[in-house]
Amino acid sequence: MTAKEKKTVEPSAHKETTDKKEEEAKQEGEKDMAAALEEARIKLQESEDRILRLAADFDNTKKRLEREREISLKYAEENILKELLPGIDNIERAMDQGKDANNVESLLHGVELTRDGLLATLEKYGVKAIDAFGQPFDPNIHEALAMEETDKMEPNMVLREFQKGYLYRDRLLRPSKVVVSKPLGSGT
Repeated sequence: MTAKEKKTVEPSAHKETTDKKEEEAKQEGEKDMAAALEEARIKLQESEDRILRLAADFDNTKKRLEREREISLKYAEENILKELLPGIDNIERAMDQGKDANNVESLLHGVELTRDGLLATLEKYGVKAIDAFGQPFDPNIHEALAMEETDKMEPNMVLREFQKGYLYRDRLLRPSKVVVSKPLGSGT
């Protein structure tokens, strides 16, 4: 082979070697991309699984809290009812004592103690009696059943209370039923 022929052959051999290297590099790059793609798919699948588990956990927690809330509301009055039962027991004892005894004073004292115990229980839960007697008439907490002329009190004051009113925290449970004073000689 002549030198000229070698020169023409050599570039072609060099080109084949370069093409093989490029092809191998391309195949290697494709393998790397395929591996990276597979790794990304695995991570995506893991993330989707994690999201589904979190969603299921959230849903289960939400359902559990709703059940607990329903149970709590269903039995919310249980504590106050338990504390009212001794009052009923005391009333029953007073009734039994009233049948057997002729002493009205001891019976009245027992009933007063029972009332005081019931009021203490109610106050413990935020229920307070409205002090109406001698107070200015307030239509927000008093219900006027009648007006009565008197010189013992200023006009528009609560003269008598027929039924106690009660507040529950800041809300009116029941207004006081009262008689309101008016000046003498004012007529109807």
